Amino acid sequence: MYTDPVGSLDYTLYVPANVGMRPPLFVMLHGACQSASDFAAGTQMHEAVRECGGIALFPQQSRSAHPLGSWNWYDVKHQFASGGEPSMLAGLTRQIIRDHDADPVRVYVAGMSAGGAMAVILGQTYPDLYAAVGVHSGIATGVAHDLMSALRAMSSGPPGDSPAKGRAAVCASLPAVPTIVFHGDRDQTVHPLNAEAVLAQALNRSGGTPSRGDAASHTGTMNVPGGRAVTLVRHVRRKGRPDAEMWLVHGGGHAWTGGSAKGSFTDESGPDASREMLRFFLRQSLARCRGRKVA
Repeated sequence: MYTDPVGSLDYTLYVPANVGMRPPLFVMLHGACQSASDFAAGTQMHEAVRECGGIALFPQQSRSAHPLGSWNWYDVKHQFASGGEPSMLAGLTRQIIRDHDADPVRVYVAGMSAGGAMAVILGQTYPDLYAAVGVHSGIATGVAHDLMSALRAMSSGPPGDSPAKGRAAVCASLPAVPTIVFHGDRDQTVHPLNAEAVLAQALNRSGGTPSRGDAASHTGTMNVPGGRAVTLVRHVRRKGRPDAEMWLVHGGGHAWTGGSAKGSFTDESGPDASREMLRFFLRQSLARCRGRKVA
């Protein structure tokens, strides 16, 4: 258990036997109705990072903080660095870095659904801590400010107007962070339009799809062997904008693609989101991001 002035968090930490000097750290945030162990079983990310000698951290939301075990991504109190769940998660991350001598320039955060939304918040509010963000079936920061606006965004996508739009624009002015996004185009829980908003926000744009000026190096549809067809949008680092990818999985629902049936909310069909996130993450570091200091 991790405890600080904000509160307490249980967590599960996977440290492989082959861990080397200054290992990378991967922080994985579960969705609603999931636990840390369930999310690890479903994503198998703790097994994937073993191959690169990394450490996998799975924080667990308290049911006392949310009845469904969801991170409170839609509550304004938890959308900024000053207090709330982002502060707790960042504090836990820093403790693991210290205790296990993890590489401070190679720390990554990813999540599913509510965990994906909180991962976006962490990347934007702590750009000196997290080198890259992975979002599966998640939501951009600031598109909701309470439970009702959260349900609207989940069912219909980001609002076209309302106070939430202004809040999202403010959040989009925060530092851009390398981000990889996965979303099923048949997701009935979180509307696929939210994936475009996450990508746009990652590229430091206030809304809509990224423009041609953002220099997408590849946009097209491909078939994943043994898996589903995917439309992939890939942006390369240019003019202050970070690397970013969006994988729109055709026929995919609200489930971690390429996941294991041992966990909940998984789809065993490819692409393997865990492996693709790991590939993307290992190309990023705070040292590579000009203008970003190291925690």
